[in-house]
Amino acid sequence: MTKIASFDDWIDLFQRWQREIGFDRRLIEGYPFEAIYKSPENDEIEFGEFAGRKKWGLALEIPTPEMRESLIRLIVTQGDTEFASSEQQRRLLHSAPTPYDLNCLVRIMREEMRHGLQMCHILVSHFGYTGKQEAIKTLERRSYRGDRLLGAFNEQVNHWLEFFVYTAFIDRDGKYQLTMLKRSAFAPLAASMGPMLKEESFHLFTGQSGLARVLRAGRVPTAIVQKYLNKWIPAAYDLFGKDSSTSASNWYRWGFKGRFDETQMRTPRNPKRLNEESRSLYMAEIRRLIDNLNQLVSADAAKLYVPDVKFNRKVGDSAGKPYSVKGRLLGVGRYDAHLDEVLPGPDDLETLEAIFQDGNWITTQTERDSMTAH
Repeated sequence: MTKIASFDDWIDLFQRWQREIGFDRRLIEGYPFEAIYKSPENDEIEFGEFAGRKKWGLALEIPTPEMRESLIRLIVTQGDTEFASSEQQRRLLHSAPTPYDLNCLVRIMREEMRHGLQMCHILVSHFGYTGKQEAIKTLERRSYRGDRLLGAFNEQVNHWLEFFVYTAFIDRDGKYQLTMLKRSAFAPLAASMGPMLKEESFHLFTGQSGLARVLRAGRVPTAIVQKYLNKWIPAAYDLFGKDSSTSASNWYRWGFKGRFDETQMRTPRNPKRLNEESRSLYMAEIRRLIDNLNQLVSADAAKLYVPDVKFNRKVGDSAGKPYSVKGRLLGVGRYDAHLDEVLPGPDDLETLEAIFQDGNWITTQTERDSMTAH
């Protein structure tokens, strides 16, 4: 079993991980991979049964072993997703449509790596032997082997259209998760979120503006774009967790993870339905995003839409149930055929490869794209 004595030892493993996933470190030469903390907005615990007390700065200040173990699991899961996303995107480095897009990808990958490093810095610095071992494990799992902790992070991002969909919708879930941790009762975790959220906003911008550029070029059929929305948006729904979650309830009760709209809401309607509430806010946001993108779709093309929340779910009350992309309950045989119709397949990939090779499938970045993305 690999062991480390300090964070410097972990950094050696981190650099080995970068090499093993095929990431060329020359692309990030001079970039300082370091943990960044910014003082929380509030020194007091803001929600849950410990509200009003001072935030915990050390793990041993947390009242019970059960709470500490649960917090470790929360931090580990967040760190695992950060490293996984870089693994998912690693093959795109040699196929960027423009130098601008390559720079965006490199920036996103290095920032996701730094976010994973940030979580591991907390683990190594505050949780002793257990934290160190968990920090090592985050570098041992691989998305392309299918052993990352959350299913969405074991899917691969195969081309640049998929990358734009991924960053527009999966990274948007990341914004929600980081925002919910920003007011954590564990001060080092809360202090990590401000810098991470600032960097995450660029990832969302890249995805949203990238999709705007694809639609403006008009070369990729919107029916194919829709299939990738159908693939990744349900995965984003899953990332919010089970509809009724004891873990989410406990994290809220203990002050570890709040709500996306914590400052606007006084008390949860149902502490065990916190994931569902956050997912509803996310759905409303992506509907607005799709509405904006549809303004760029030509009048004779099919408009984009948000797949039903019950479609193709792997987590929650609808997991494994044969609901259509529009929310109708289908027979099992019909459902399998429906998935073939509405999810990307080999024919779609063949069509895209021809379009990519022919060029002009994406416009150059403009100020108008920046406005569209926001």
